[in-house]
Amino acid sequence: MDQGRNYDAVVIGAGPNGLAAAINLSRRFESVLLVEAGKTVGGGVRSTDLTLPGFTHDVCSTLQPLALASPFFRQLELFRHGLEWIQPDIPLAHPFDDGSALFLHRDLSVTASALGTDGKAYTRLMAPFVENHDRLLPGILKPLHLPKDPLLMARFGFHGLRSLKSLAEERFQNDKTRALLAGLAAHAMIPLDKPATAAFGMVLAILAHSVGWPLVRGGSQKLADALADCFRDRGGEIITEKRIRSMNDLPLARFYFFDITPRQLLDIEGLDLSANYRKRLERFRYGPGVCKMDWALKEPIPWKAAVCRKAGAVHLGNSLVEIEAAIRDVSMGEMPSAPYVVLAQQSLFDSTRAPEGRHTAWAYCHVPHGSDQDVSDLVERRIEQFAPGFRNVIMARSCLTAAAMERYNPNYVGGDINGGIQDLFQLYTRPVASFHPYRTSRKNIFLCSSSTPPGGGVHGLCGYYASMTHIGSNL
Repeated sequence: MDQGRNYDAVVIGAGPNGLAAAINLSRRFESVLLVEAGKTVGGGVRSTDLTLPGFTHDVCSTLQPLALASPFFRQLELFRHGLEWIQPDIPLAHPFDDGSALFLHRDLSVTASALGTDGKAYTRLMAPFVENHDRLLPGILKPLHLPKDPLLMARFGFHGLRSLKSLAEERFQNDKTRALLAGLAAHAMIPLDKPATAAFGMVLAILAHSVGWPLVRGGSQKLADALADCFRDRGGEIITEKRIRSMNDLPLARFYFFDITPRQLLDIEGLDLSANYRKRLERFRYGPGVCKMDWALKEPIPWKAAVCRKAGAVHLGNSLVEIEAAIRDVSMGEMPSAPYVVLAQQSLFDSTRAPEGRHTAWAYCHVPHGSDQDVSDLVERRIEQFAPGFRNVIMARSCLTAAAMERYNPNYVGGDINGGIQDLFQLYTRPVASFHPYRTSRKNIFLCSSSTPPGGGVHGLCGYYASMTHIGSNL
């Protein structure tokens, strides 16, 4: 980085949103610099050997449906930069104590058939959105706007603005179907009786049936690397291992884009943000954290339900009531005795993740904000409940508490991987209530992290739309 050089734009933070902003800015400007504090680009899409040599683990995000659904990423033809997607036919399985399991298959009709008496209700709910996902998803993944298809969006809003609890209990008869939907909505880390939690569950199901829940061959880092190559091909410059604490650490530029959360922005010296804007940023709310685990395994997880051995992801929670209680406890600062667990098993589909005959597994559970508690024993006992003998196949483990997640990536404030609570109020008023959420009180300084619309997830659209705030027309 040439401190004496004047750049057109500087992007601070090389997560998916920072990379997206940098790529889009390089379409218009000749000199764009991307600055990253870590050793590698990627933010939430990094991979490394957390356990044993030869085992590749995704440090945070591992299944990437929103990356495939992202209208910006789809423009980039990232396969030209070596990116290869792998699609499990069964994106998700949800096992129960009795050895049975429900699942989401890529084929909506196969899923509906497995739901038995709830199959018709599930099809009626999901089919209109799956069939029109190419119009629905881009509209959902935008800041507030007038929808291009108001009738479709209104239909989605009619169901999605409800609480998951009320939608599941009113439309479905089987407790296991309700648990399946609860597990999907629980990704939002918001109590399931809150408005709009149904939307989170519905979107994940729609993604499963339309674009799938893919993983990246070789690890999520390959997605970040492909985006970085795309940026460099446009003349972009990347500097790593450069933490920015003051504007004096940066070269002069016409525009600055920060892929960081409000808390980090407030800590940077020399921004000259107005007192009113700073007060508004200080009111930004962060959510619960996660405790993240990875395992090197002798063999695949010995699930009681055979379908779980064919699924990319597995959700652990016996019922809507149990999952609801776990989310509620965590939101109140308490650790549940039966945590809701999200688990992925990449090596079943990607042999590059582990030595021949060996396997990897990845999981997290929600924990109170900022918790430094190692809950690995609790998580492993939870997995044993549905896969007796799991501990016997473990060769090595890694555990990152919520506090450790923040130390790894300061954007995960308190271990919050969503960049702030995504409840109905803060989803589209992040980081502040504004018609121009990416702009700060300084005309040439923008925020482009997941703390801006459309929020958390690997889609790059926070960065894209922030860059379009200056450049012009949108997707």
